[in-house]
Amino acid sequence: MSEDPTNSSGHFFDNSSSRVQSTFVFSGPVFILLMVMMVTLVVVIVLGNALVILAFKVDKSLRRQCNYYFLNLAISDFLVGAFCIPVYIPYILTGRWTLGRGLCKLWLVMDYLLCSASVFSIVLISYDRFLSVTRAVSYRARQSMSHQAIFKMIAVWVLAFVLYGPAIIFWELVVGRSRVPKDECFAEFYYSWYFLLSASMLEFFSPFISVAFFNLSIYLSIRRRRLQAQLHLQMSEPASTQGEGTPLSHKWGYGMKLAVRGSIHSQTSSPSLGKLDPSTSRAAQPSRLSRDKKIAKSLAIIVCVFAICWAPYTLLMIIRAACRGQCIQHHWYEVTFWLLWLNSAINPFLYPLCHSSFRRAFNKILCPKRHTTPPSSVLRATL
Repeated sequence: MSEDPTNSSGHFFDNSSSRVQSTFVFSGPVFILLMVMMVTLVVVIVLGNALVILAFKVDKSLRRQCNYYFLNLAISDFLVGAFCIPVYIPYILTGRWTLGRGLCKLWLVMDYLLCSASVFSIVLISYDRFLSVTRAVSYRARQSMSHQAIFKMIAVWVLAFVLYGPAIIFWELVVGRSRVPKDECFAEFYYSWYFLLSASMLEFFSPFISVAFFNLSIYLSIRRRRLQAQLHLQMSEPASTQGEGTPLSHKWGYGMKLAVRGSIHSQTSSPSLGKLDPSTSRAAQPSRLSRDKKIAKSLAIIVCVFAICWAPYTLLMIIRAACRGQCIQHHWYEVTFWLLWLNSAINPFLYPLCHSSFRRAFNKILCPKRHTTPPSSVLRATL
């Protein structure tokens, strides 16, 4: 950081960080439209993630190890909508930071911390799903050990803080001066491409590769087990046509059920362990293929949403820092910045709503009358 960004005709302040005077002077209709869109995003983020947190508190059946990671994700996303965006709205609309340097530091620490914690929580969820498929037996045995989940949650927050927190707090002390104008609020490492590149490897590239690997492994494992099931059925058909029904292995049925449970949806296994009807199995193959396609789509959506929300910001952040803000107009960077926060609105729908246990808890909260048993029906049942 030996180069002073305020020299060279003041490009550092005039072209990039002084957003108010150049880029963000809005007319009345545009101002109102942006305000409505931002407030709507805040409401969706807060209500969606608050519902996940409330469901975890109300429904004790959700308090299993795998669901603690959804709670961790919901907490980080909830705070993004409850603190980070509301503080930023006046700044982006007026272009001036009027809340003081102390609150600026706090906002930067919280924003970077919460976004990073959200990413690491997504990785943790994908890793948990991966274990539920590849190590099903030991995974089920550990579901009651909530202390392991809490330890991993704490590790997520510590890593998220260490990634950017010390740099935000101490960068100007190491450099010897602050390069942020009084009416602006951005991190001191705004143009340090080498730091941003290093941090993005931990914040985006490594998590993205991990999420893609875990979810692809989940799908391949499920599909491999389904193909093994088809092979068993094909081998049993000749014997069945001769009146020699082949029993379905309990071990295979139990493994198939465990392979999918906890990751996407639990597959239905045969209630009987006796003879298997080949005609029924052949009829069920199209439905199994359809189920595999749905699993593939859901996993692809998870990976794609993560990439769409994070890749543009990460790449533009590094490019902008490398060319010191001269090659990319700031409004593109601002769009990618809001794309990160949009991810916090998508997560409560993308992850908990994909699980039947959370959907049942949501129905109990939102539609309590449907889940209350009338006294007359209770009386009839006792009689």
